Amino acid sequence: MPNWSVSVSANSEPATTGKADKADKADKPAGSGPGLSIPKVPFWAQIVAGLVLGVLLGWLARSQDISWLYTTLDKIGSIFVQLLKLAVAPLVFFAILVSITNLRKVNNAARLASRTLLWFMITSLIAVAIGIVIGLITNPGSGTGLTPKDGAKPEGSGSWIDFLTGIVPTDVISPFTELNVLQIVFLAAVAGIAALKLGDRAAPILALSESVLELLQKALWWVIRLAPIGTVGLIGYAIADYGWDLIGDYATFTADVYIGCALVLFGVYPLLLVTVAKVSPLQFFKGAWPAIQLAFVSRSSVGTMPVTVRVTERLGVPKEYTSFAVPFGATTKMDGCAAIYPALAAIFIAEIFNVQLGIQDYLLIAFVSVVGSAATAGLTGATVMLTLTLSTLGLPLEGVGLLIAIDPILDMMRTATNVAGQALVPVIVASREKILDHDKYNSASASPIDEPDAADADSRETAVPVPA
Repeated sequence: MPNWSVSVSANSEPATTGKADKADKADKPAGSGPGLSIPKVPFWAQIVAGLVLGVLLGWLARSQDISWLYTTLDKIGSIFVQLLKLAVAPLVFFAILVSITNLRKVNNAARLASRTLLWFMITSLIAVAIGIVIGLITNPGSGTGLTPKDGAKPEGSGSWIDFLTGIVPTDVISPFTELNVLQIVFLAAVAGIAALKLGDRAAPILALSESVLELLQKALWWVIRLAPIGTVGLIGYAIADYGWDLIGDYATFTADVYIGCALVLFGVYPLLLVTVAKVSPLQFFKGAWPAIQLAFVSRSSVGTMPVTVRVTERLGVPKEYTSFAVPFGATTKMDGCAAIYPALAAIFIAEIFNVQLGIQDYLLIAFVSVVGSAATAGLTGATVMLTLTLSTLGLPLEGVGLLIAIDPILDMMRTATNVAGQALVPVIVASREKILDHDKYNSASASPIDEPDAADADSRETAVPVPA
C-alpha cells in the first residue's frame, strides 16, 4: 500500500508509534543533553515568519530599488514553485492509478465515488453562488480607473472544444512533458481501470506503482520543508514587483475574493459539517490545518495533496477511500479557483468593458464552475478556468490581462479554500456512509503531520467495510 506520508513538521525526527508520544514529542524542545537546547519552531510559525520577512524584503527591494534583492526573491520563489511542479506529473499519475486500484478494497466503491462527485458539485454550486452575490453587491470593476486598453489577451486560453478534445492525449509522452494534468488524469484512470480488470496479473505493476508513489512523496516532503523559504521569495517578489499601489487599484476585487473564500471556508463548510456530517467544525479545522496552511503558501492543490491525504486520514476517513477521494479532488475540486474567482472575475471584467450580464449569463457562470472545474488541474493559477468562463459568456479575453498581476496574491486564499474543500467532502461522505472513525476525528489536533512508521502503515492495510 502507498504511504501517504508527508511531514510538515519543523524537524525530521522519526515519528513515535503512539499518539500520546507524538503529542508529547511535538511539545518538547529540540536538542539533547543537559545544556542549552534550541526550541522547535512550529511549521505554521515558520510560514508566518516567511510571510513577514517576505513582505519586509519586498518592500525594501521596491522602495530602495535594490535590483539584486528583487532578482533573488524572484529566483527563490520560482525555484520553489518549479520544485513543486517537478513532482506534479508523476505524482498525479501514480496517485490516481493507485487510488483507483485501492477501490477494490472498498465495498460499494461505485456509490462512494458517485457521492463524492455529487458533493463536489454541490459545494462548487454554493461557492459560485456566493461569488456572484458578492460581485453583484460590491461592483468590483467600478471605480478602479482601469479601461479595456489596460487588458491583454493571455498566451493560452481555454474553450469548451479545447477542454473536451484535450482530455484525450495524442500520445503518452506529451501530457508529461507539457504538464497537461487533465490528460495525465485520463491516462492514469485508464491504467487504473485496466489494472482492476487484470486482477492478480497486475499485482507487479501495482506494487511498483505504490513504491514509486512512496518515493515521490518522500522527495516532495523535502520540498515542502522548504515552504517557509519559498514563502519569502513568493511574497517578497509580489510586493517588490507590484507594490501596494496595485493592491489599492484592485482593493474591492481583492477583498471580494478573500471575503468570498472566507465565507465558504468558515461559513459554508462548518455549516455542512454540523448539518450533514454531524461532526464538530472546530475538530475539522484542527485536523486539516497543516494542509490548509501549506496550500496558502504553495498555491498548489497537487503539491499539497500528500499532506491533504494524511490530514484527511487523521480526521478518521478510511485510508482506501481517502486515497481515491483526495487525489480526485486535487485535480477537480476547486471552490476557490473554479467557482468564487471566475464568478467575481467575470463580473469585474464585464464592468470594465461595459458589458451587461443577464440572468442567463450568471447561470452559465454556475454551469461552467460546476462542470468545468477540472480545467484548473490543481496547478497554481486559474487562467484556463477564467478564459473558459469568459469565452462561454462571450466576454473579451483581454480582460484576463487585467487580473494577471494581482493573481499571486489572490491565489493563496483560493488554493487554501480548494484544499479545505478537498478534505471536507471525504469527511462528509464517510460520515453519511457510516465509515468515519469518530474517535479519530474527535481526537484530531492541529499538530504537524509526522511520517507514520511501519506499524502505522500496516495498521491501515485492512479493507474498509461500507454498509450496503
